[in-house]
Amino acid sequence: MNVIFLGPPGAGKGTQAQRICAALNIPQISTGDILRRAIKEQTATGLKAKEYIDAGKLVPDEVIIDIVRDRLAQDDCANGYILDGFPRTVPQAEALEGIAKIDVVVDLDVADEELIARLSGRRVCLNCGATYHVSRLNGETKCASCGEALIQRDDDKAETVLNRLNVYHSQTAPLVDFYQKKGLLKVIDGAQDMDTIFESVMAVVKG
Repeated sequence: MNVIFLGPPGAGKGTQAQRICAALNIPQISTGDILRRAIKEQTATGLKAKEYIDAGKLVPDEVIIDIVRDRLAQDDCANGYILDGFPRTVPQAEALEGIAKIDVVVDLDVADEELIARLSGRRVCLNCGATYHVSRLNGETKCASCGEALIQRDDDKAETVLNRLNVYHSQTAPLVDFYQKKGLLKVIDGAQDMDTIFESVMAVVKG
């Protein structure tokens, strides 16, 4: 089963993808991860990508597509995979059609107001990586695991979250229409609790 996960920042794509992959024993493929891996392993496409990154430029679609093509050809993808964070644009989706057959596209749908509340309320411990939400901290400012101070990351501040959502809606949301027209899109209510979302996604993925 070859699956694409769509959804705005904070929708829980990464968490659900990990659970689904563990349940089905298939890999979760994040373009960020495979980009870093290709650069570390100094593959031809990895070195090409590094040139753009070192110059402070976005890695062009054709390089990303080459890296994805190489990754999907590996043995662990033989029984399926979940693409998380790719494609990001319709041109990337069109290029993906030339290298892979996608069975289903899962869209985790969450209202912007909910996402802003989720992300802007997040607090993290830089020491151990634990994550909390202000709604459950009861005013506590220290990490329960290691006692270090909790901080709000810059990319979790409300104005930054709103900007990230605007970018998502302008660039990535058109993919919803793209895959809906192809009959591949399945929309899941991402405002439900994590276990309910997991069960809903599993039902969709298993067909």
